[in-house]
Order: sequence, then structure tokens, then C-alpha cells
Amino acid sequence: MTTPKSLQVTSELYQYILDHSAPADPVLDDLATDTLSVVPDTAHMMVPRDEAAFLTFLVRLTGARTVVEVGTFTGSSTIALARGLPEQGRLITCDISTECVDLARQYFRRAGLSERIEARVGPALETLRTLPTEPHIDLVFIDADKPSYIDYWNELVPRVRPGGLLIVDNTLFSGAVIEPTSGTKAHAIDAFNRYAAADSRVEIVMLHLADGISLARRL
Repeated sequence: MTTPKSLQVTSELYQYILDHSAPADPVLDDLATDTLSVVPDTAHMMVPRDEAAFLTFLVRLTGARTVVEVGTFTGSSTIALARGLPEQGRLITCDISTECVDLARQYFRRAGLSERIEARVGPALETLRTLPTEPHIDLVFIDADKPSYIDYWNELVPRVRPGGLLIVDNTLFSGAVIEPTSGTKAHAIDAFNRYAAADSRVEIVMLHLADGISLARRL
């Protein structure tokens, strides 16, 4: 039996974490304000500041040059990923919401990242199926329609180069994955977690950062 070794993250401890990590990005701070104004009911879908810093760090750490993101929303995670790219790096991001992508593009320009980012509007699976089929992607971030996670995964894993990284968000889903109700998003996430953990094409680790984040290395 394993014993967990973790802390309850209070608001004070969370602020301490932020104070001793990468400094706040003023572009993302302003984007958060605009997101709350434009799509108040779903503004919580933005990645939090610590996760955004982690995404930038992972892109830089892996030396990724080709990144694919599933789920742009208003662009906070896209900006975080693109900030980690070298000047020649490129990121393709996709979302079904024109309204959200339009707002995201405004902030891509403000962040000086428009030339690195190609935003596509439409069903994600259709976008992914237009990508070259050979392994060429360095890093993937999946954070979109939860019931489609397995489908996204199966389109992307073969396209990721050996040693490449897949990052999947919300894999703890507020803890609801423990006893998920059939037909819910938590149930879909639990099904994905089981599927990915058994996938012999990758090695995977799950972290309790934010709402749960899983990292998988392509074998």
C-alpha cells in the first residue's frame, strides 16, 4: 500500500507557490479579465497561472519545435505553450468556437506570437486528421471535449515522434474520477485515464497539478 505525501493547498500556500515561480504574465492577466467579460459562464476553463508556467517550462525543457493543441478556448494555454517555442517553432491549435478563437487571436498579436501560432476553427478531429500521418509532432496538449479524449489521443499518438510528449489536462476532474457517474464528463475522463495507462505506445505519469494533468512520453 502506498502512502500519499502531499499538502492541502490553501490560498496562502498557493500564493507562496506563485511568488516563488515564474513571474505573472500581464498578457494572460488581461486575457483572464476579457475572458470573464466575453464568456463568463466558462471562464473557469482557462489554465491557471501555475499550469501556464508549467506548460511554457515543458516546451522549453523538451526543445519542442512542433506543437499541437486541442482546445484553444480564449488562448491562455496557447500563449503559454507558444512562449516556450524557439523563434522557428510552430503551434497548431484548434477549437470549435469562433468567438473564443477571435478573442484568442487578439491576444496572440498582443503577445507577439501570431507568427508562431496557426489557429484553426472547426471540429478538432477533422483538424487532426488533416495533419501529416508520420511521427513529426514534438509536443501535444489536449484540453477540449472530454468524451472525445480517446479519439484525440488515437489521432495524435501515432503522429508524435519517439520521445515526444503528450500533455492531457483535467485528468482528475475535481476528484470525480474516483466514483464517476455513467454518462458524465468525469466518466469519460476515467475511461480515458484507464485507456492511456494501458497504452503500450507510451509511458505515462499523472500529477495532481491544477485539475490533474497527465504527461506521456511516446516510446
